[in-house]
Amino acid sequence: MIRGVHTMFYTSDAEGLRAFLRDKLGFQATDVGDGWLIFDLPEADMGCHPADTSHGAPSGTHDISFYCDDVKKTVAELERKGVEFTKPIVDQGYGLVTYFKAPGGLELQLYQPKYRK
Repeated sequence: MIRGVHTMFYTSDAEGLRAFLRDKLGFQATDVGDGWLIFDLPEADMGCHPADTSHGAPSGTHDISFYCDDVKKTVAELERKGVEFTKPIVDQGYGLVTYFKAPGGLELQLYQPKYRK
């Protein structure tokens, strides 16, 4: 039986992104050899969205985002650690949403869900 999901980022700066996830976002990791870190993530959820090229993404794409209980507090904590946010917090209906930069040219979503977990 499936008991989890393994997510991946492909990046031009894998070492920098691993350090960012460990040091800035605070994820615990197991070194499986030669500095290759596999991160132990907290809870997860998964959505299946209809493809919509005018307001979303084309069919076949995927997205990884992070969520929190209090987006304003989390943004402040991450900014104190040097994380750069690229967009203001906006109410997108499903939650309060913002984006931040990560090594390797990534822009990641952070949101506070409005739906009950």
